[in-house]
Amino acid sequence: MNNPRLRSIFTAAVLATSLLAAPFLQAAQPQDDKKQRSEQKYQDKLVKEVRHQLVMLPYYSVFDNLAYQVDGDKVTLVGQVVRPTLKSDAEAAVKSIEGVSTVANNIEVLPVSPNDDQIRRAVYRAIYGSDALARYGLQAVPSIHIIVKNGNVSLEGVADSEADKNLANLKASAVPGVFGVKNNLVVSKS
Repeated sequence: MNNPRLRSIFTAAVLATSLLAAPFLQAAQPQDDKKQRSEQKYQDKLVKEVRHQLVMLPYYSVFDNLAYQVDGDKVTLVGQVVRPTLKSDAEAAVKSIEGVSTVANNIEVLPVSPNDDQIRRAVYRAIYGSDALARYGLQAVPSIHIIVKNGNVSLEGVADSEADKNLANLKASAVPGVFGVKNNLVVSKS
């Protein structure tokens, strides 16, 4: 193909063939891709709705930790709560969501303890009373949750930076009566 005219005709023919074949190739694309995208959209919508229902629970506070996993139409609830009614309220709220068929409620109800209640309040004051961390307390549901069980503190949720995560850990560790602090805060990527 040393002839430039033949080369341009050949190139035009190849381009025309690919342009004409494109709609047929798209039509021949498996329906599975469309079905998977539709299922993924539905799954994402369900995840958002579960989160919304849990955050809107009236007695959900900074001293509770609710997490969930969505697998198809099954939702598994996990975490810790201070009030037993919050456990049942969470399950009822998630069961009421359209598209949820099964709810596995694995939420732990923390033991009643005046000592733990005192530690909760003291850790709350230590973390949210700090000038550097006070902004976290301004949210409707603060992103740093304080879970206290038998004098042991677990920090759950999200911090904006590694420095905030470490500062929250230091503040909680300095509270009298705290046996240990487990820092499960995740640093947000944004």
